[in-house]
Amino acid sequence: MTQDLPRAAAAVVTAAHSLGLELHVREFPEGTRTAADAARAIGCQVDQIVKSLVFVADTDPVLVLTSGGNRVDVVKVGRERSAATVRKADAGEVRAATGYAIGGTPPFGHARDLPVLIDRHLTGFEEVWAAAGTPRHVFPIAPADLLRATGGLVADVTLVEDGPPVG
Repeated sequence: MTQDLPRAAAAVVTAAHSLGLELHVREFPEGTRTAADAARAIGCQVDQIVKSLVFVADTDPVLVLTSGGNRVDVVKVGRERSAATVRKADAGEVRAATGYAIGGTPPFGHARDLPVLIDRHLTGFEEVWAAAGTPRHVFPIAPADLLRATGGLVADVTLVEDGPPVG
């Protein structure tokens, strides 16, 4: 199956195998670059989409996995990471930290070990969908498997609904 996938997606499948997971990657030629695009293509709720976002906490990259309908609160990420400043990573920083481009960043299988913070809202679903290395490839995963595979910490990292747009 991995021979039919682009190199980036095949690398995610290989990383999953090393973590004891069997992924069923699906391709959507129209793309799944945004959470809304992904939810439409898959036919699930936008909140079931895992957004894999890289932030820089002081000088260190951190991966934040958040539900598709939520926005990350950089102040909360800073508290979780004991960082004075937090900002969204630029495209080059994302690629350097993960080995993947924005829009296709998977939740695991990165170029280096990254601390991972996971939006607790994702844990309320039976199944969530994450990027598989490209903007066109995604896979379903149970939240418990996502937690195990990433070694992530479930945390309150999102904005309150009527809070200011910080991240």
